[in-house]
Amino acid sequence: MKKSRKSAQKKLDPEESELLSSFERGEWKTVANVEKEKVHAQKAAKKTLRKDVRINIRLSNSDVMNIKQMAAYEGLPYQTLIASVLHKFAAGHLAH
Repeated sequence: MKKSRKSAQKKLDPEESELLSSFERGEWKTVANVEKEKVHAQKAAKKTLRKDVRINIRLSNSDVMNIKQMAAYEGLPYQTLIASVLHKFAAGHLAH
Protein backbone atom coordinates (compact mmCIF):
# COMPACT_ATOMS: atom_id res chain seq x y z
CA MET A 1 0.00 0.00 0.00
CA LYS A 2 1.32 3.42 -0.98
CA LYS A 3 1.61 6.04 1.77
CA SER A 4 0.26 9.48 1.03
CA ARG A 5 2.50 12.52 1.37
CA LYS A 6 0.39 13.70 4.30
CA SER A 7 0.92 10.52 6.34
CA ALA A 8 4.64 10.60 5.56
CA GLN A 9 4.86 14.21 6.80
CA LYS A 10 3.38 13.25 10.16
CA LYS A 11 6.65 11.45 10.89
CA LEU A 12 8.79 14.51 10.09
CA ASP A 13 9.93 16.95 12.75
CA PRO A 14 9.53 20.71 12.02
CA GLU A 15 13.05 21.05 10.62
CA GLU A 16 12.57 18.06 8.32
CA SER A 17 9.21 19.42 7.15
CA GLU A 18 10.79 22.77 6.29
CA LEU A 19 13.59 21.05 4.37
CA LEU A 20 11.06 19.00 2.39
CA SER A 21 8.99 22.08 1.61
CA SER A 22 12.09 24.00 0.54
CA PHE A 23 13.11 21.16 -1.76
CA GLU A 24 9.63 20.92 -3.25
CA ARG A 25 9.59 24.70 -3.91
CA GLY A 26 12.73 24.21 -6.03
CA GLU A 27 14.96 26.24 -3.73
CA TRP A 28 17.80 23.69 -3.80
CA LYS A 29 20.54 24.03 -6.40
CA THR A 30 22.93 21.38 -7.67
CA VAL A 31 26.57 22.03 -6.79
CA ALA A 32 29.07 22.47 -9.62
CA ASN A 33 31.16 19.36 -8.87
CA VAL A 34 28.94 16.82 -7.13
CA GLU A 35 31.57 14.07 -6.91
CA LYS A 36 34.18 16.40 -5.38
CA GLU A 37 31.67 17.67 -2.81
CA LYS A 38 30.55 14.11 -2.07
CA VAL A 39 34.13 13.00 -1.36
CA HIS A 40 34.67 16.08 0.82
CA ALA A 41 31.50 15.36 2.83
CA GLN A 42 32.45 11.68 3.23
CA LYS A 43 35.92 12.60 4.55
CA ALA A 44 34.40 15.08 7.01
CA ALA A 45 31.89 12.48 8.21
CA LYS A 46 34.59 9.85 8.74
CA LYS A 47 36.72 12.32 10.67
CA THR A 48 33.75 13.36 12.81
CA LEU A 49 32.61 9.81 13.54
CA ARG A 50 36.04 8.33 14.25
CA LYS A 51 36.42 7.43 17.88
CA ASP A 52 40.12 7.03 18.49
CA VAL A 53 40.51 8.16 22.11
CA ARG A 54 39.38 6.19 25.12
CA ILE A 55 38.57 7.93 28.41
CA ASN A 56 37.56 6.74 31.86
CA ILE A 57 35.31 8.83 34.08
CA ARG A 58 33.63 8.30 37.42
CA LEU A 59 29.94 9.12 37.69
CA SER A 60 27.45 8.73 40.48
CA ASN A 61 25.28 5.65 40.38
CA SER A 62 22.14 7.79 40.16
CA ASP A 63 23.51 9.72 37.16
CA VAL A 64 24.36 6.49 35.36
CA MET A 65 20.92 5.04 36.11
CA ASN A 66 19.24 8.20 34.78
CA ILE A 67 21.40 8.13 31.65
CA LYS A 68 20.62 4.44 31.09
CA GLN A 69 16.91 5.19 31.43
CA MET A 70 17.12 8.05 28.90
CA ALA A 71 19.17 5.89 26.53
CA ALA A 72 16.65 3.05 26.74
CA TYR A 73 13.85 5.50 25.94
CA GLU A 74 15.80 6.68 22.88
CA GLY A 75 16.69 3.11 21.90
CA LEU A 76 20.43 3.69 22.24
CA PRO A 77 23.22 2.07 24.21
CA TYR A 78 23.99 4.37 27.14
CA GLN A 79 27.65 4.83 26.12
CA THR A 80 26.46 6.04 22.71
CA LEU A 81 24.18 8.58 24.37
CA ILE A 82 27.02 9.82 26.58
CA ALA A 83 29.36 10.10 23.57
CA SER A 84 26.67 11.98 21.63
CA VAL A 85 26.10 14.49 24.45
CA LEU A 86 29.85 15.05 24.84
CA HIS A 87 30.25 15.51 21.08
CA LYS A 88 27.41 18.06 20.95
CA PHE A 89 28.95 19.93 23.89
CA ALA A 90 32.44 19.90 22.33
CA ALA A 91 30.99 21.15 19.02
CA GLY A 92 29.26 24.04 20.79
CA HIS A 93 25.73 22.75 20.25
CA LEU A 94 24.96 22.54 23.99
CA ALA A 95 25.07 25.54 26.32
CA HIS A 96 27.65 25.65 29.10
